[in-house]
Amino acid sequence: MPIQTVITKGKVPVKIYTDTIEPEAYSQLLNMSELPFIHSHIAVMPDVHAGKGATVGSVIPTAGAIIPAAVGVDIGCGMNALRLSIKAKDLPDNLRSLRLFIEAAIPAGFNMHKKDVAKPSTVTGLAVGLHSILGKHPKINTLQKKPYQTWVRQLGTLGGGNHFIELCLDENDAVWVMLHSGSRGIGNVMGEYFIALAKQDMGRHLINLPDKDLAYFSEGAAYYDDYLEAVAWAQEYALVNRREMMLLVCEALRKKLPKFGITKEAINCHHNYVSRESHFGASVWITRKGAISAAEGELGIIPGSMGAKSYIVRGKGNPQSFCSCSHGAGRVMSRSAAKRHFDSDDVEMQTRGIECRKDSGVVDEIPAAYKDIDQVMAHQHDLVEVVHTLRQVLCIKG
Repeated sequence: MPIQTVITKGKVPVKIYTDTIEPEAYSQLLNMSELPFIHSHIAVMPDVHAGKGATVGSVIPTAGAIIPAAVGVDIGCGMNALRLSIKAKDLPDNLRSLRLFIEAAIPAGFNMHKKDVAKPSTVTGLAVGLHSILGKHPKINTLQKKPYQTWVRQLGTLGGGNHFIELCLDENDAVWVMLHSGSRGIGNVMGEYFIALAKQDMGRHLINLPDKDLAYFSEGAAYYDDYLEAVAWAQEYALVNRREMMLLVCEALRKKLPKFGITKEAINCHHNYVSRESHFGASVWITRKGAISAAEGELGIIPGSMGAKSYIVRGKGNPQSFCSCSHGAGRVMSRSAAKRHFDSDDVEMQTRGIECRKDSGVVDEIPAAYKDIDQVMAHQHDLVEVVHTLRQVLCIKG
């Protein structure tokens, strides 16, 4: 579908690819549209919902400034998908032992590997960039316990919240591995540090903002280049983290599945990040806060909630969306509200037929807490075309 809703009350329009938007998200979008450095308009994806300061599902083009809270604290969060050479018939009838084996190989939540698993060359390459950042901002190194060991040993780990590892089947019964994670503890520390620094840097000018969480660094300001260096590093770290995790998942599957093999069909994409791009005649910063790049011909991943379908898509390069599309289903219920409304019995019912945890610890990720992924997809026919439709058979949550 084309753009469904347009907000015209701010300095620039807000173009929304859905006709349903919650009041809090609407208010946040209006606040962002009042900022003086937004280029052309703000594009909003159909999985839109309220975030902290910046709305999740928004694509924010900025000229001469950047908003750390719009990028957020899980810098570089995104997806990785890999099609295997095996079919559904090659999987065991009972997937529980396979799930437990993968869970044993991939630390989740706040956990990390007990030893370094990434190649020394990978660690060294990342360490060089981090050393440059810490040389200018040594305080970042004090915000974590055992900071060096933590970021090194969290490479190839899942994290918590809505991060996951899944086995899925496509329309041809081919098996896919799909996973979702970000820049882990080090990305969180960097995000929080620079968000606070932006507020401090703006000082008394903060009172003129419609929301203090929209504090920004202007081009030429003291920490503008430092933040760009840090965010670029964290995005690379997140990309490497997903790559390392995929290697470990495949290693585990290879031990359990005699016919295991992989194909060249692989995708690794951010959906919480910033990049320099050209749109509507200008080179600008594009912040995708819960959105993926959908340039013409580009492959992307749009996951549904735990127990729902997911999609491998090809971008159409729609200029009005800044060549973007949704990053998933999008929440309709907060985590705390989901825990109040549902219990483990509801999880059991809504994830029937899928091998996954069904205890009270994952109630906040219950499918009913998310939008209907098919409805989200129906609103972005102008942005992407579906290449593969995936259905989950195994899901691991942090």
